[in-house]
Amino acid sequence: MNNLSQKVPSAAAGSDPRHVAGHIVRNLRDKGFQAYLVGGCVRDLLRGVPPKDFDVATDATPDQVLKLFPQSLAVGAKFGVVIARENEQQIEIATFRNDGIYTDHRRPDAVSFSRSPQEDVLRRDFTINGLLMDPESGKVLDFVDGKKDIQQQIIRCIGDPEKRFEEDHLRMLRAVRFATVLGYKIHSETADAIKKLAPKIASISAERVRDEILRILVSGFARRGFELLDSCGLLGIILPEITAMKGIEQPPQFHPEGDVWIHTMLMIEGLPCDVAPELALGVLLHDVGKPPTFRVAPDRIRFDNHVSVGMRLAEQICHRLRMSQTETAQVVALVEYHMHFRDAPSMKASTLKRFLRLPLFAEHLELHRLDCLSSHRKLENYEFVQSKLKEFSVEKLSPPRLITGDDLTQSGYSPGPQYRVILQAVEDAQLEGRLSSREEALQFVREKFTP
Repeated sequence: MNNLSQKVPSAAAGSDPRHVAGHIVRNLRDKGFQAYLVGGCVRDLLRGVPPKDFDVATDATPDQVLKLFPQSLAVGAKFGVVIARENEQQIEIATFRNDGIYTDHRRPDAVSFSRSPQEDVLRRDFTINGLLMDPESGKVLDFVDGKKDIQQQIIRCIGDPEKRFEEDHLRMLRAVRFATVLGYKIHSETADAIKKLAPKIASISAERVRDEILRILVSGFARRGFELLDSCGLLGIILPEITAMKGIEQPPQFHPEGDVWIHTMLMIEGLPCDVAPELALGVLLHDVGKPPTFRVAPDRIRFDNHVSVGMRLAEQICHRLRMSQTETAQVVALVEYHMHFRDAPSMKASTLKRFLRLPLFAEHLELHRLDCLSSHRKLENYEFVQSKLKEFSVEKLSPPRLITGDDLTQSGYSPGPQYRVILQAVEDAQLEGRLSSREEALQFVREKFTP
């Protein structure tokens, strides 16, 4: 544990956010206002971890802050929040406040500004985020036993957990995310409140839910996070397709590890920190088509058409989470092609090369590696594909076209759907090494296709 030794300098120096935040606090104090570092940055300083962001709390009103820092942005002045911009850094400055009721379970309908830092802390979410620090002395104001909870590695609501979660239902997901990323336990009363109120997470916008889910997936501790989501009752509300994987048995000769749920948890456990969100979501959803296609055949357990069913479900989930079209396309592609690796050694050269030149193919390859390591642990196909990637140059995978549609027209062919068939046949022959020039390609077309 850090013993409050990480003081923030009180004068700006360069664009270091710690220096900028310290400079802002000093300026506020020089004008007679109270000012402290607050929230996650204090939590991380006490943990000995460099904060990513610095926030400041003060009794100065938004108007007073804007006068003192004229380059600031009044993005949330109604709620007492101003973004100060100094030395290419943005520091959030929040006025001490009391919150009114939360009709929309997201933001208070109204706030009243306060002179008391304690009142401001008591309306915040979790004790570990309710600490104030003097950046010059390193002294911490702790009205909620936040330091103790950091030492004991506990996520605990400030005040009544049910009230905190009723104010903003997203706090339930945030509790799980903090527990996931920090490796903390959720306090029993806080966990009980989440279980009781879990169905209300459905009222939160898809974008806010998506952001929390993706943060958990790319945290480096995705399995811990999803098992927490499940035990708290949230996963079945936001991603019922994932909880449906529980108890779905798989052929033991291919999946000695267990059911689809266990296999998926093992795979997301292998996701590193800051992995691409599309890859993380593709790994989570690669077998989402198995539960609805499960059947026990005379020879073994089967999942007929689970890939096509999975593609459709993955697309629906991405739309539900408001993923962009580009992100959705990649997630669906990861689901679509994850079974192709088993056939890679027997593919024709043209088929293999088209497979290897899929956009973001490295993500497909990584999903396959995790798939193997989380099941039979056989990496022969993975190693085969890697060897082919080294063998084929970019020009061999995507050579310049030998002929175009204009060449076909000049050769007497009528434009239409047949053009695509002809040009693909030419490219197949080219990828397989049977054609290497325009003349050879035109001769090939004359022999295979009638004008």
